[in-house]
Amino acid sequence: MMKFSCEKALLQNAIAVTSRAVAQKSSIPALEGLLLHVDHQLTVSGYNMQTGIRTKVAANVNEPGDIVLNARLFGDIIRRMPDDVVIFAADDKLMVHLSCGDADFDIQGLSAADYPDLPHVEDEYSISIQQKFLRSMIEEVAFAVSTNESRPVHTGALFEIGESGLTMVAVDGFRLAIRREPLEKMEGGAFSFVAPGSALNEVKSICGDVEDLAAVTLGKRHIMFEVGETELICRRLEGEFLDYKNAIPRKNPITIIADTKALIESIDRVSVVISDKLKSPVRCTFDHDRVLLSAKTGSGVGKDVCRVSGDGQGLEIGFNNRYLMEALRYAPADTVKIELNTGVSPAIIVPVEGEENFLYMVLPVRLKSAE
Repeated sequence: MMKFSCEKALLQNAIAVTSRAVAQKSSIPALEGLLLHVDHQLTVSGYNMQTGIRTKVAANVNEPGDIVLNARLFGDIIRRMPDDVVIFAADDKLMVHLSCGDADFDIQGLSAADYPDLPHVEDEYSISIQQKFLRSMIEEVAFAVSTNESRPVHTGALFEIGESGLTMVAVDGFRLAIRREPLEKMEGGAFSFVAPGSALNEVKSICGDVEDLAAVTLGKRHIMFEVGETELICRRLEGEFLDYKNAIPRKNPITIIADTKALIESIDRVSVVISDKLKSPVRCTFDHDRVLLSAKTGSGVGKDVCRVSGDGQGLEIGFNNRYLMEALRYAPADTVKIELNTGVSPAIIVPVEGEENFLYMVLPVRLKSAE
């Protein structure tokens, strides 16, 4: 027997958060479910053997216990309940009675004994950082995480923790993204690990735009992110991550200062003629205080001029429009410095002034001879 009651809104939120880690289809029926553990409060857990999310919910507990409920069915029922207190009662045959206002349901649960334990994370190393910083860092780096499974370590982002704070790096063979932030506190000295991109997207959605702290703890095989009453546990990615410090050329003779929004708009404008079927690089000619942009496909030709400051010395260079646009779109600055060298060297995008809290590198696309 187990019995508790809880506010519908709190329960619905807990189900929404934890369901993100539930297996869509699994040979183990329990993995398509959420584990409900009730002691002095309710803990809801979802786990797909890669990533686990558990969250605590304030509840009035009459009888403690454990049960597994199909995540989709349970979520659909609670979401449709009236805004009131949900009363939950399970009998010894795992039959669950849910009632809220005038609505009530009876659904069959599964034994919690079949539910795998979430991994335990030893806490040798940990850091604390404001949720809003962790969230923006993930947002501004995760787009460059590789989706190519042939180098599994690059399907995640590198976290490097040291005296200067947290550095997050992602790379996918065409571009590289780096973000840095100071830390509130760090325990156990300097450390680094690679967290899967898929798990980081979940961490981002759990973090609020608030100054409350999030904690990141490194275990031998797993990483735990604690945000408020919610914990996310994921596997570390093993392997040799790119030696990014040596991959970024910084002795670049050409420096251009651009208004981020204006440059995005120009790229977006000439990209109108580009599509999945009709591909073309955006050809950029960096002139004195301006960039000439053009794209040419079977659809037509688009051209635009973007005002910048600096002398581009007539450099012609081509970029994949999406890669260049994403780097600019995620850059947390209104004006950026673009460093260039030759038509086949990468472009480096950094802040104009202050600390270098971000850096984006975009590899060029070879242009066919001048048309």
